[in-house]
Amino acid sequence: MPLNFTAIDFETANNSAASACSVGMVKVRDGIVVDTAYWLIKPPLGHDAFLEWNVRIHGIMAVDVADALLWSEQLPDLTAFAENDVLVAHNAGFDMGVIAAACAASYVPTPSYDYLCSLQVARKTYHLDSYKLPIAAMAAGFEDFEHHNAAADAAACAAIIVHAARRHGASDITELAEAAGARIKRVGSPERGTVPA
Repeated sequence: MPLNFTAIDFETANNSAASACSVGMVKVRDGIVVDTAYWLIKPPLGHDAFLEWNVRIHGIMAVDVADALLWSEQLPDLTAFAENDVLVAHNAGFDMGVIAAACAASYVPTPSYDYLCSLQVARKTYHLDSYKLPIAAMAAGFEDFEHHNAAADAAACAAIIVHAARRHGASDITELAEAAGARIKRVGSPERGTVPA
């Protein structure tokens, strides 16, 4: 099996996991980046306040997303890009929580994806003082990127996974997870495309 996956990263408007205001995605095929995507998102009503703290981190303000699609409107584009890939994110619990919470707040079903956390992989691959994304990415040879830009963060995450797979001699995501002692988890319903009874 080749090293295929989609790296994903979200930025949020506030402390609510449902407040996604941007997404970056990087598609990897056989260990090589073949496509990228980035867009702004208008958070669901009730989760759409932009806190100064968050704005200071990522620079996105309410005015920037005024004409953006709502989460429910852009979700088909997200799933079309990710296809049936395993998703990869740094501190993946946060990003998968965004997917689940934004879907719940938008009254749409949560899409089902297997996912792997690049933070967990990095901890078993490198010996670092910190495993924050910029530090782990530097260990993978991916430097000088715009941290907290969702597209750049997704690219950094992808670089960590590709580098870690080489280091562990893993040919695909499953082998990498096993070699790094990391679990592939799932967001959404157990079987993609099925509706719970």
